[in-house]
Amino acid sequence: MGLFTGLLLLPLAPVRGVIWVAEKVNETADRELHDPGVIRAQLAALNQELEDGNVSLKEFEREEEKLLDRLYAVRVRPAPNHRR
Repeated sequence: MGLFTGLLLLPLAPVRGVIWVAEKVNETADRELHDPGVIRAQLAALNQELEDGNVSLKEFEREEEKLLDRLYAVRVRPAPNHRR
């Protein structure tokens, strides 16, 4: 990038910075949402909550079904292609 182009685009730097941060947050959230290890840890925590009596059986079953659906979806969905 030349000096002249850099000076012209300088006012847009904060916007590009915000966009970059938003993309990184989105990537991290997507990884955590679809990481089988994170889902298994959530299932383990939910099971512990049930054993401790902090959640009812009905609530446990509802949340467990959601987590198992997410885990299944992770296994059948194709790997993301991050090439640009």
